[in-house]
Amino acid sequence: MNYVIIGGDAAGMSAAMQMMKYDPEAEITILEKGEIYSYAQCGMPYVIGGVVDSVDDLIARDVDVFREKYGMDARTLHEVERVDTKERTVSGRIVGTGETFQVPYDKLLIASGASPFVPIWKGMDVAGIHTLKTIPDTTEIAEDVKKDVQDITIVGGGYIGLEMAENFRKLGKKVRMLIRSGQVAKIFDESMAAYIMEEAERHGIDVLLHEEIKEVIGKESVTAIRTNKTIHETDMVLVATGIQPNTAFLQGSGVDVARNGAVQVNEWMETNVRNVYAAGDCAQQYHLVKEAYDYVPLGTHANKQGRIAGMNMAGQYRVYRGMTGTSIMQFVDLTLGKTGLSDREAANQELPYASVEIAGKHMARYYPGSEKISVKLTFRTDNGLLLGGQLVGKAGIDKRTDVLATALFNKMTVEQLEDLDLSYAPPYNGVWDPIQRAARRAVGKVMN
Repeated sequence: MNYVIIGGDAAGMSAAMQMMKYDPEAEITILEKGEIYSYAQCGMPYVIGGVVDSVDDLIARDVDVFREKYGMDARTLHEVERVDTKERTVSGRIVGTGETFQVPYDKLLIASGASPFVPIWKGMDVAGIHTLKTIPDTTEIAEDVKKDVQDITIVGGGYIGLEMAENFRKLGKKVRMLIRSGQVAKIFDESMAAYIMEEAERHGIDVLLHEEIKEVIGKESVTAIRTNKTIHETDMVLVATGIQPNTAFLQGSGVDVARNGAVQVNEWMETNVRNVYAAGDCAQQYHLVKEAYDYVPLGTHANKQGRIAGMNMAGQYRVYRGMTGTSIMQFVDLTLGKTGLSDREAANQELPYASVEIAGKHMARYYPGSEKISVKLTFRTDNGLLLGGQLVGKAGIDKRTDVLATALFNKMTVEQLEDLDLSYAPPYNGVWDPIQRAARRAVGKVMN
């Protein structure tokens, strides 16, 4: 069987390993636009901040490992431009030389990832404007920040923006964040995002709301930006305004994509075209709480989807059960966790919902080192079904986020959440876990 994979990172290489495992006769060709395979994108901010020593530490397997140890035809600098699903071929150009290539396939996996979305501003064709998505991006930012860069502007208030704000501050840089809307970290509800604003203020990070760039000022490199409100002098701009799927090459292929360009797949990771599959940041994911397909591009999803796609392509059938949108991040001294739906998302789904928010301690209140933990639960008022959870604090956020994710995955009610038998000892918890205290309050709001 001749397998072709477009993309050599998380989803693509997870799939490739399953193909090799379950199909001893597999011939696997990977077409990667860049030069680096299988690396941890989520670790890039921490290389720039000096927490992780080198970008080399982020590479799980070098491309030569796939070639020499596993016998795969792992190509670099091969940019795909067209997929012909009738002739079953993939064609494109080699980056740098312009030489064309065409590769036939029996089964095709689209694992082409996503690229940063960059708004178009007047004057932005100067040095000092960056995005962060690849190892070369990381290296370039790390090198530039060592130069005479003291003032950095971050455009966007999502995960990358917040993580980079933290790491730039660790380097002693002055940091401002420009947020076009009225709230940072919009996956959270406003009450929970308020803790992020307070943390930013405590650590000297300026978060400017309702402000967006209109013009980049500078001759060779950026020296200032003009926004809808004022002019800020700055030495570097990091654009962190989201990503968009790399699927333009599918035009005319007959493969269905969503409005944002993400490939539509079923539970087997199949597209609407026979023998064509998709996984990772270029594809949609089934959201278990929304009971609909969504686009939540995270590394955990890419690895799972890629693994399942590879198994199915090699004849070991397994479904992708879906996701709940679970995520966690560090922002200076806080940890931010979220899974399922926020109040805003529940309202957009037109669900009958309510929420509760409580403040507790991540361990027994009397035990030395206990820290405040804020918990918000969103749930259905008609049947008590848990819809989502948001958590902010200095400690104990990770395990509680995962408890809530497990509860969502298994479609539990807030009453069942209250009944869970969770671990307790004073150094780890109180006799009533904060999420169970919140669940108990939520039970009282459920219609009988």
